[in-house]
Amino acid sequence: MAKQNVAEQFVDILARAGVKRLYGVVGDSLNPVVDAIRRNSAIDWIHVRHEETAAFAAGAEAQVTGALAACAGSCGPGNLHLINGLYDAHRSMAPVLALASHIPSSEIGLGYFQETHPELLFQECSHYNEMISHPEQMPRLLQTAIQHAIGRGGVSVVTMPGDVASKTAPDKSVEHALVTSRPTVRPGDDEIDKLCRMVDQAKRVTLFCGSGTAGAHAEVMEFAEKVKAPVGHALRGKEWIQYDNPYDVGMSGLLGYGAAYEATHECDLLILLGTDFPYNAFLPDDVKIVQVDVRPEHLGRRSKLDLAVWGDVRETLRCLTPRVKPKSDRKFLDRMLKKHADALEGVVKAYTRKVEKHTPIHPEYVASVLDEMADEDAVFTVDTGMNNVWAARYLTPNGKRRVIGSFSHGSMANALPQAIGAQFVDRGRQVVAMAGDGGFSMLMGDFLTLVQYDLPVKVVLFNNSSLGMVELEMMVGGLPAYGTTNKNPDFAAVARACGAYGVRVEKPKQLQAALKDAFKHKGPALVDVVTDPNALSIPPKIKADMVTGFALSASKVVLDGGVGRMLQMARSNLRNVPRP
Repeated sequence: MAKQNVAEQFVDILARAGVKRLYGVVGDSLNPVVDAIRRNSAIDWIHVRHEETAAFAAGAEAQVTGALAACAGSCGPGNLHLINGLYDAHRSMAPVLALASHIPSSEIGLGYFQETHPELLFQECSHYNEMISHPEQMPRLLQTAIQHAIGRGGVSVVTMPGDVASKTAPDKSVEHALVTSRPTVRPGDDEIDKLCRMVDQAKRVTLFCGSGTAGAHAEVMEFAEKVKAPVGHALRGKEWIQYDNPYDVGMSGLLGYGAAYEATHECDLLILLGTDFPYNAFLPDDVKIVQVDVRPEHLGRRSKLDLAVWGDVRETLRCLTPRVKPKSDRKFLDRMLKKHADALEGVVKAYTRKVEKHTPIHPEYVASVLDEMADEDAVFTVDTGMNNVWAARYLTPNGKRRVIGSFSHGSMANALPQAIGAQFVDRGRQVVAMAGDGGFSMLMGDFLTLVQYDLPVKVVLFNNSSLGMVELEMMVGGLPAYGTTNKNPDFAAVARACGAYGVRVEKPKQLQAALKDAFKHKGPALVDVVTDPNALSIPPKIKADMVTGFALSASKVVLDGGVGRMLQMARSNLRNVPRP
């Protein structure tokens, strides 16, 4: 029986760790690993057209499944292309193992063709980043990388020269037990005692929730009911906390809506639950703040804390809720719920007034119809920019849907490649990429990946022929829009030329039928919707000196635009408010 080489051993360990696919582009130093995958039925090689797509797809797969995903790039330029998608996965806490193939080991440090230094280049976007220089390092080094990615939540990078991958693996290599899931973290009794006292002493408590509330919906609702707390959320907390939430007051931040801003500023105790919300200008500086997070490095880096609690949100609330005294005064909660409903009522007309006659089409209307027509368990991948606004305000979570985007890293061109990873997980689940024309065209080559693998991803293209969010930034900063216009083709015709279903929508009355036909189509489809580039207006109170980069960190920015079914939910919550 022939002995294993290092590449075969590498692939076997990935399979034992639960990896189903390796996304990448084949080439030179990576060839021994790709050949090992060819001969291993447990893992598929997914050939994409750009390595950035490979990293985005792996990150999305990891976010959908919660399990380890993997990507690879050949030496030099090949693995360099991974870096943007890896930054996104790392900042999203998605467990991803990246293989950075390397030049021949004897040539390292001598200026060889395509030479780079991956152990330096990937340092900032990984928890673990090491090179396999000798066969004897396998499998311990790979095991360590896997455990870093899963245990800490993020990226591990393993660099391996092609000649090392081809060498014979050492005899009697130990099969290590692999960690494939994360434990829960319970805060210490002292922190629970302190937090309990602060809650009991507070008259007005507000909860502000992020992605760390995943799996803790019931616990958050129980605690909110006991202390009569309004519940706001950041964008990454939307899918986990907004649904079935009678205490919902919306979202804060640049894309915010409703009464979340007021609820966080008018309370006397703000509890941040599992959020690394980056825009500190939206957080109060004159109320007591508690932060609960499983990542201790997140505690206190956005605002001054009166108490830092290291622990899972679910475990923390399970410890805390039985111990706090119930509050009976609902005045603050009811006032915030009414403010929330009033705020939504005031802007909802933006997408309901004369929408069937307005051309170019209101993007708000497109998002609202998409929300109504998409499956109850659909996965939405959302491009950065104005599509973040539409997703934040129109997609209705229900506990089954997923909404994935580059919400922490803020990269363009993420929706299409993330849809690839999400769709590979389950071909029978509806995956919708909400793409902008700027982001889509940046990595448009990987639309061919959908066709090659017959992935039934539905791309809904919000085509306003501009970089809309950048124009917004310029206007708020007092600058004329410049360099933001895209001269686009008929993207539906491009889709058809690629072998996919494509339809162009220029009138609102065409939209529902176009989406229905695209959703019924069994393979990949693209709906090119020509949307109004002037869909947003800026309120007169915003000042140029309040702007800081992409965040536009004004203390209270409100963009005009409807909020879809959220108004119905707010009205429903008000009807359920008990009256004296």
